[in-house]
Amino acid sequence: MGPVPKLDERARACARRLSESEEVLLAAHIDADGLTSGAIASTALARAGIAHEVVFKKQLDEGEIESIGARRQETVLFTDFGSGQLDAISEHARAGDFVPVIADHHQPADATTKYHLNPLLAGIDGASELSGAGASYLLARALAEIAGADDSTEPSETNCDLAALAVVGAVGDMQAVDGELVGSNRAIVTEGVEAGVLEEGTDLALYGKQTRPLPKLLEYASEVRIPGISNDEQGAVAFLESLDVELKAEGSWRRWAALSAEEKRTVASALLQHALERGVPAAKAESLIGTTYTLTGEPRGTELRDASEFSTLLNATARYERADVGLAVCLGNRREELDRARRLLENHRRNLSAGIEHVKSTGVEQESNIQWFDADGEIRETIVGIVAGMALGVDGVDPDRPIVAFAEKDDEETKISARGTAGLVARGLDLAAVMTDASGAVDGDGGGHDIAAGGTIPAGSEEAFLERVDALVGEQLGG
Repeated sequence: MGPVPKLDERARACARRLSESEEVLLAAHIDADGLTSGAIASTALARAGIAHEVVFKKQLDEGEIESIGARRQETVLFTDFGSGQLDAISEHARAGDFVPVIADHHQPADATTKYHLNPLLAGIDGASELSGAGASYLLARALAEIAGADDSTEPSETNCDLAALAVVGAVGDMQAVDGELVGSNRAIVTEGVEAGVLEEGTDLALYGKQTRPLPKLLEYASEVRIPGISNDEQGAVAFLESLDVELKAEGSWRRWAALSAEEKRTVASALLQHALERGVPAAKAESLIGTTYTLTGEPRGTELRDASEFSTLLNATARYERADVGLAVCLGNRREELDRARRLLENHRRNLSAGIEHVKSTGVEQESNIQWFDADGEIRETIVGIVAGMALGVDGVDPDRPIVAFAEKDDEETKISARGTAGLVARGLDLAAVMTDASGAVDGDGGGHDIAAGGTIPAGSEEAFLERVDALVGEQLGG
């Protein structure tokens, strides 16, 4: 039995269909969750001896589904998308173009299909309890099960070792609620720990613990703003030098991952005290410490060791048309492709920084219930959603309103991305419903999750789209 009994039978049905197929086309999304879901599925198919080809899609619109149908593959496995496009997929299935198998976690369309693995169909939250990579992991476990593997065999034979990638996907999909994976994701973490591929612990909850020198770790931390340290290089250095801890080795700053447990406690305790003394609310300051997920099989001090840093590395590949690099890293290439991924990551960081500077310099427009900005050709449409989420922590941007971003896709279409917060979702915000309704009202297409969603709309329809979004959000939040 797999880690999520409610979905076992759906997973087995999908796995049986795949095992009966001579060849499978695996289509996956391009973000961190999509890359890990594709890598998990590809590994499981290969282990099961099922011939397959992998393609990545920026989005699954009717044109892309048409191109997939034209390939006339016997079975098409969609991972991290497909549920929301079931209407179009079903038409191709009825035409005999292919048999669809879907492992997704987004809101399903009205159409139904026989082989559909989605947590929402079992009353499990697809935004916070199971990601696309998690759905692929359940499918991988089912493939191993019908092949005769049981829990007494090696993790690679049961596919339990793939839990590490599933956790990277969930973290990359922002499913860590208050910093911790919950629900069905929690069950996958447990299997990963038991398989020896994951370690769950309590540690400093800042990005870059494996790779950033200590001053940069604190200076660039965006999770909690600490006066005198955040965005203040001299302040970060002064804070560290005030501690009675040897934080340099051979003249260079050490990294957090290289500190002893006692050294970590000393720095973390001082950092928490510093934050409280400078007016950071206690609840916010305490969030500096949280749950961390370590991939035990990866080298210390590398991006691959930490689930958060791994997911960011993957985002830096496919969003720049190099999904093949991200997939290769997930599948174990630790030389040429990892070097390429790191170069892409440096470029990705520069682009995100430039994107935030664009938002800071141009500001955001305020409507009654939402706020928005136009990338104006300065931010790539593949990363505008990430920038929108980061912008919620920028001065002049209201963290208590959803933010919508526009980016030019081509001459005919505009990319839309919307981001909210956990607090807004708790009050009733559902951006997936908003994007689906508002984009459809202007002949576009949208969907996603309650906290993060997006889509495309015809160029020139932005004003009408915004009016609809503002009204819908007002209804949801009682504004």
